[in-house]
Amino acid sequence: MGRGAIVRPERRTVRDVRKGNRAMLLRTLYFSGPVTRNELTRLTGLSAATVSSMTGDLLAENIVVEAGQAESDGGRPRAILRVNPVYGHVVGVDVAETHVRVELFDLEMNERARAEYALRPGGHQIELVVRHILAGVEAVLDDAGVPADQALGVGVGVPGIVEDGPDALIHTRTFGWDGVPMGALLRAGTALPLFVENGAKALGRAELWPALRRGGDPGRDGAGRGSGDAVIVLIGSGVGAAIVSDSVTFRGVSSSAGEWGHTKIVVNGPICRCGGRGCLEAYIGAEGILDRAGVPTRTTDWQAELAALVESRSPVITQTVTYLGVGLSNLINLINPERIVIGGWLGLLLGRHLLDDIRAASAENSLPRPYAATSIVLGRLGPDAVAHGAATLVLGEFLNAHPFARIPAPR
Repeated sequence: MGRGAIVRPERRTVRDVRKGNRAMLLRTLYFSGPVTRNELTRLTGLSAATVSSMTGDLLAENIVVEAGQAESDGGRPRAILRVNPVYGHVVGVDVAETHVRVELFDLEMNERARAEYALRPGGHQIELVVRHILAGVEAVLDDAGVPADQALGVGVGVPGIVEDGPDALIHTRTFGWDGVPMGALLRAGTALPLFVENGAKALGRAELWPALRRGGDPGRDGAGRGSGDAVIVLIGSGVGAAIVSDSVTFRGVSSSAGEWGHTKIVVNGPICRCGGRGCLEAYIGAEGILDRAGVPTRTTDWQAELAALVESRSPVITQTVTYLGVGLSNLINLINPERIVIGGWLGLLLGRHLLDDIRAASAENSLPRPYAATSIVLGRLGPDAVAHGAATLVLGEFLNAHPFARIPAPR
C-alpha cells in the first residue's frame, strides 16, 4: 500500500457487534464478578435489555451460573452472577531444562491436577518432549476426572523463539531445536486447540493476570498487575524476559523480543549455551553459576547446589548479583520500565535472599533518574508460573472469542 492510501474500515455486521458485546460482557463478568445484572450494565455500558438477553443465553449454556442473591431496596432480590468455574478446563505446560510440567486448571485458575516428567541434561529430543506433553495432558484430565470435551485447549511455554503460524516453529539453540514444528507435532496427537508461547512471555502473562474475587476475597494479583510498562524476567537454567509496554507484550518483528539473556555484557567472554560469547545468561543462568563455582553440572542437583551457594553467600553468588544488577540496569536505561519483576526458580531463590543487594547493584549501574522511576520486585506466583501463564493463553482466547469453537486455528 503506497503512502497516502485511504484505508476504509471494514463494515461491522449486527452479528459482529453482538459477538463483541458478548465477549466484553463475559470478560467483565469473569474479572469483576460475582456481580448482578445491574452492576454489569454499569460496568459495561451496555443497555439493561442487552445485558439481560446475553446473560440469559450464557446461563442457558451453563457458562454463567447464579451465585446467590443481592439485597435490594424493596423490590425483588437480584441474582448475583459469576462465570461457572467448571464449565471448562485449561491445560498449561512448562517445557523447562530439567522437566516437562503439565497442569490442569479450572476457569478460576485453581489447579486441579498436575503431572511432571524429568528431562536429563541433553535429553531434549523433540519427540520425547512431545510424548511427555501428550501423556501429561491425558494424565491430568484422568486424575481430575475431566472429560476431554471439557478441556478448552492446551497452552505450552517453551524456551527460545516461537514463530507465528500454525506449526509454531521453535528455535532453541540450547536444546538443538532449529525450526522444530511443535504445533504440528502436538496436533498429530491431540484434537485440543493448541497455543505455544515463549516461556518468559508466558511467565509475564501469569504475573500480569489479575486475581479473581472468590467469596469476597480479592485473591492475589501477579506482581506485574497494575503496571502498564514492565519487564518480567525469568532466571533459571535459561534467562529471558517479557517486555510490556502500554499493557501489551512487545514481540518484535520476528517474535524474538525479550532475549535478554543473550545480550552481551563482556566482549569475548565465556561461551554461552547459545554459542555466543559474553552473554548475560553465561553469568547469571544456573549452569554458568555452577561452572564458575566448579560444580559439575551433569552429575548434580542444580537447585540444591545453588540453594547452598546462595545461603552461604558464596563469592560466586556475590559476583552473580553484580552481573544481574548490570543486566537489570541495561533494561532500566534502555526501556525505562515502571516495574521489573524477577521470576523463575533461580530468580526467586536469589531474590528471596538477596533482593536488597540486587537493587543496590542495579542502582549502581543505572542512570539515577530512570532507576528512581523503577521498582524491582519478586514474582508472586512461584516457580510454577510458566505453566500458569501458558494456561491463560487458552483462557484469554475463550473470554475474547466465545463460543470457543469459532476461534481461528491457533498458532
